[in-house]
Amino acid sequence: MTKEFNVNDLMEPIQSAPHQVKKIIELVLQAEKDKLSQEKPQVKSDIIKIIKEVVNEATIDSAM
Repeated sequence: MTKEFNVNDLMEPIQSAPHQVKKIIELVLQAEKDKLSQEKPQVKSDIIKIIKEVVNEATIDSAM
């Protein structure tokens, strides 16, 4: 038996994620896309920077 592939099932965790998580995913995907043409794309530092920025924004927003 094979389970039928459903894109909606695949996307559900992303669609139901909090705003900050969605923002991190979008920014990380964009950073990876921007570096695809590089011979040795290194996005680790970019990902860390993105996460820190989004967490910092969320902290500031919740403090208001």
